[in-house]
Amino acid sequence: MAYIHPEKLIEIRRIDLLSYLKTFEPENLMKVSSGVYCTREHDSLKLSNGKWYWWSRGIGGVSALDYLIKVKGHTFLEAANILLGEIPEDMKVQGQKEEKELLLPKRNRDENIVRGYLLDRGIDETIIERCIKDGILYESREHHNAVFIGKDEKGKARYANVRGTLGEFKGEAYGSDKRYSFRLLAEQPSKSVHLFESAIDLLSYATYRKHTGMEYRGENLISLAGVYQPKKEIENSKIPIALGLFLEKHPEINKVYLHLDNDKTGRLCTKALMHLLEKRVKVVDRKVPIGKDVNDFLMHYLGKRKHPKEKMPSRERSR
Repeated sequence: MAYIHPEKLIEIRRIDLLSYLKTFEPENLMKVSSGVYCTREHDSLKLSNGKWYWWSRGIGGVSALDYLIKVKGHTFLEAANILLGEIPEDMKVQGQKEEKELLLPKRNRDENIVRGYLLDRGIDETIIERCIKDGILYESREHHNAVFIGKDEKGKARYANVRGTLGEFKGEAYGSDKRYSFRLLAEQPSKSVHLFESAIDLLSYATYRKHTGMEYRGENLISLAGVYQPKKEIENSKIPIALGLFLEKHPEINKVYLHLDNDKTGRLCTKALMHLLEKRVKVVDRKVPIGKDVNDFLMHYLGKRKHPKEKMPSRERSR
């Protein structure tokens, strides 16, 4: 967006930095004392009384807009569009001037709470242990969240989805590269890929495959980095960045299975992706026969009940 309407400009100037960090960079925010915060990225950048000041650089401001320009190095239009949510995720990643450091939550001494949480969701114990052993799942020290890691082709952690085990928190670690979302790749060459909205749904499908006698590492399984949001005009939508990169790196893929949610948003996303991908690969809609999502279906299949708080999960910014 090259032009910012004056009313929109007033709105984005009102966004304070603390609110912005709590919403979009929660893992980058640290509490120093009552009413005082700093960022993990820059511990000399302090926030208090609605203002912020970067002491090591002598730079300060009030709004999130100031922060994005003075600290992050964005132009005014880039910063404004980020706050308006107008820049597609793939442009945000490609437009970065330098690769952000992934700031992972500190690891707990064991994964007992995460194990219990995932077992309660019906996830197979062997699959959980394999993920922990492979370094793509662990428990955070501070809040005992489940941390799902996405690695690049060299095995480097590039993405982390954080999911609350004791509450309904869902988010991403600061510096996460959405191109490398949580995934389980086939151990043998495969010409297909399965797409899921969340890490939990992905692991649920892997569990279902195992329970039905199929090799759960026999297919490529990829979760989306957040809920996919197509444009109102489907033809103007973009392929999710995680799927786009995978198809680019694996030209042999000729079939995509969509395991998106069985609700209005999930059905719209499925329709959009089928339209966008139909000329490149065969697309198959694998809507669950019962329940809202793949984990719902797994719980029904296993004859288990979800915890009351999980019956109607709210759709949040990051899943």
